[in-house]
Amino acid sequence: MLEEKVILVTKNDDQRGLMGKLEAHQKGELHRAFSVFVFNKKGELLLQQRSLDKYHSPGLWTNTCCSHQREGETNVEAGKRRLQEEMGFSCELEEMFWFLYKAAFDNGLTEHELDHVMTGYFDRDPVINPEEVASFKWMLLEDVKNDIATHPERYTEWFKIIFKEYDQRLI
Repeated sequence: MLEEKVILVTKNDDQRGLMGKLEAHQKGELHRAFSVFVFNKKGELLLQQRSLDKYHSPGLWTNTCCSHQREGETNVEAGKRRLQEEMGFSCELEEMFWFLYKAAFDNGLTEHELDHVMTGYFDRDPVINPEEVASFKWMLLEDVKNDIATHPERYTEWFKIIFKEYDQRLI
């Protein structure tokens, strides 16, 4: 299997090349990413708990799904692909905004991403892929905000950053 590549970008989201995913995270290179927030008709956000086998942030809670676009793939296509791979469903997605962030991890890796944030709606429970996801739960946004404030150690670093950005822009 070929190593997954990420799309290196400028601060304006112009592509400047490709790099292996692990190398980009080791070097802290700015690359394109996406984050998906899926809601149900009750207004609850679908959260996933990362698999315990993940090479970073295992067992932590995060947004519905997030990953990296492949070359030639639109943001929405990438979001739908990853929703299917991780959560076992697909839904219509709408891109809401994008922003830059950087987060360093204890294992020496750095997320330096231009993150495209998308939302969608789905009213059934997912059928999770156990290689990617350990568990899931639905939570109201206010409950997520309060839990992050009380127990930040339960959540991925990027989700805390993305949720704050989402909260400031859309809630």
